[in-house]
Amino acid sequence: MKMSQNPQETALSKCPGCEEPLEPGDLFCGACGYDLSAVPEPPQDHPTIAMAVPAENGAAAAARTPAARPAAVRFDEPGGSGDFELAAPGAAPGVAPASTPSAEASAPAPDPRTPAAELPSTPPAGTKLCVACRAGRVDNDGYCENCGHAQPRERDHMEQELGSVAAVSDRGLRHHRNEDSFAVSTTALPDGSPAVVAIVCDGVSSASRPDEASAAAASAANEALLESLPRGTHPQQAMHEAIVAASESVNSLAEEPGQAMEHDPHRHRNAPACTLVGAVMAGGLLVVGWVGDSRVYWVPDDRTNPPARLTEDDSWAAQMVSAGLMNEAEAYADERAHAITGWLGADAYELEPHTASFKPDRSGLVVVCTDGLWNYAESAAEMAAAVPADAQLRPLHGAQVLVGHALDGGGHDNVTVALLPFAVPPQGAGSACGNT
Repeated sequence: MKMSQNPQETALSKCPGCEEPLEPGDLFCGACGYDLSAVPEPPQDHPTIAMAVPAENGAAAAARTPAARPAAVRFDEPGGSGDFELAAPGAAPGVAPASTPSAEASAPAPDPRTPAAELPSTPPAGTKLCVACRAGRVDNDGYCENCGHAQPRERDHMEQELGSVAAVSDRGLRHHRNEDSFAVSTTALPDGSPAVVAIVCDGVSSASRPDEASAAAASAANEALLESLPRGTHPQQAMHEAIVAASESVNSLAEEPGQAMEHDPHRHRNAPACTLVGAVMAGGLLVVGWVGDSRVYWVPDDRTNPPARLTEDDSWAAQMVSAGLMNEAEAYADERAHAITGWLGADAYELEPHTASFKPDRSGLVVVCTDGLWNYAESAAEMAAAVPADAQLRPLHGAQVLVGHALDGGGHDNVTVALLPFAVPPQGAGSACGNT
């Protein structure tokens, strides 16, 4: 309130001395002569807001003291609330939150009126917290116990870089889950030289548990190669054995406990199934192996040299082209093009794994991928055009770019790609040495 420099004109209705009625503007009481200018001026406008505390709850009143306020809130700064119930948890006003909030900083402040026995306990270390509210625990079904938000699955997007090999897998834009899987690894041959492995598997969506099939196959093939290559097994033979091991691993998913495996395509209808494609770089050789329609492409570093596709699909379209009934453009335009004729699974037909061995005479990039990528870069030339120029030096970045290429194209399928830069050893001149 602004102070007046003139004698105060009273606004009182009664005289403070005799309580006789007063008229507006009176400076003295007409009955007793009370000097009304001596009445103390009302205080300046600094009201204190009282917190309403139920009289019957003394414990709650004790809890609602400044000491019980969230420590992170500063009440002496602009923006701080005078009522701690309205104060938001987290950083003080004007203080930027940390880039990765901790569970304590991001969890809602407990209501001080809640009995201590009902307050949630601090989650133990390692507890998986919700990505949405950052406070609730995630249950075994993948939902937050606090806000109910469904959590993203680990396999929706996966990336791995290991030395000179990298892989990326993504659920895509249309599928409800990622049914692809991959494994990348490095090991050493008996002479100490390095060997690099990449396995990519694509679950057959029309089969049961395709995601389990692809994961089992990728893991089994990778483990088989890591066991056989250091023993000195020829890489092409090692690849053949790895695909057989992957097949047995997928077959076992369809077995009931105590049953012996019988190879009967009709016995395990709709059994878990997947395709497999792999590449091994060892001793100057590039060995590829596959069953199904996932592919390997070769992209030379010198783009003036032609790229190449190193695998042939086990598919309806490939059969039509091989039989001379259609050209490639016609076959792959047909709606039956991607119906596969070879796969891993208990209901698969007998099929000998395909393997091929090459000895490149120049450096380049090996692209191992599912049809979720090559649908958008089908020919070798199209694939080479999609590969970024620095992929040889930055394979993980290159794999990310290729997955982005598929997503930009529509992302109709799961997308998985592994990149293996191939450097020619000093003695590594030669040509393709065989395939089966």
